[in-house]
Amino acid sequence: MIEKTFIEQGIKRSQLEEYLRKELEKAGFTKSDVVKTPLVTRIIVNVTRPGLAIGKSGQNIRQLTEMIESKFKIENPQIEIKEITEPNLDAIAVVNKVKALIERGYSWRSVAYKASHDIMSAGAQGVDLVLAGKLTGKGGRKRKQRIAEGYMKKVGFQSSWVDMAKATAYPKPGAIGIKVRIVRPGIVFPDKIDVKKLLEDRKAKEEEKKADSVEEKTAEKKVEETSEQKKAEKKEIKEPEEKEAGEKKKAEKTGKHEEKKAGKKEEKQEEAEEHHKKAEKAENKSFSTETGKGKQKKVEAKVIAAKEKKGVKEHKGGK
Repeated sequence: MIEKTFIEQGIKRSQLEEYLRKELEKAGFTKSDVVKTPLVTRIIVNVTRPGLAIGKSGQNIRQLTEMIESKFKIENPQIEIKEITEPNLDAIAVVNKVKALIERGYSWRSVAYKASHDIMSAGAQGVDLVLAGKLTGKGGRKRKQRIAEGYMKKVGFQSSWVDMAKATAYPKPGAIGIKVRIVRPGIVFPDKIDVKKLLEDRKAKEEEKKADSVEEKTAEKKVEETSEQKKAEKKEIKEPEEKEAGEKKKAEKTGKHEEKKAGKKEEKQEEAEEHHKKAEKAENKSFSTETGKGKQKKVEAKVIAAKEKKGVKEHKGGK
């Protein structure tokens, strides 16, 4: 049955806690938690004096782990010691302290008042310490004494927020029951909420946020202005350099253009000269051909005239 397994586990855990309380009483044991994992079973132990719980070079912890493994049959247990930083705000630690002092023979009145004072000075919102039993000496009747300071909730769901612990001290006159309730700092109860204060706090926070946002914006603006100034300075530095570079480029371009123009003019002049020379050569050739033709015609005319003279002479001789 599943119910039986749960019951067995609960019994085992309560027995383990009782055993740890007895073994670590001097170390200021308050409570323990068991966390099971697939590989290891972690046992977290809360104590006020971790040095006594650990022992020399971890001797006490080793003995405890061996005893827990053999007695409670827990596989691969690992004890983790956790220190309680403020024992005056832990109800179990306070109860154990009051119990130990009363059993040693100290006056319950001085012990109780000192404990309540220490709790309130530690920052608690409220304390309720009740002692009941043989508070008077031999022959006296049992009675109840209550010491309360600050704010306390005893009824309703809000009472679960209060840290509570019980213990019984056994001095020589007789048993004394001890009950401690502590309201720790930081707990806010509904009837303690001040709406006006909350609204004022909200307004103050909103104003702070606005102021922060304004400061951030001004800082951003300053950064932007400085960046713009730097850019402007860079531009001012770059502009004359760019102008000089542009002028140089323009001068180079104009020089190249003028050189090209001069080259084209020279080419045109050379072409004109060549054309002129060719025209002169052509004229000379035509003149020479014309003069040659004129000479030929003159020679031919002379030849024809000579032939005609010969013919006339021959004709005269025949007659």
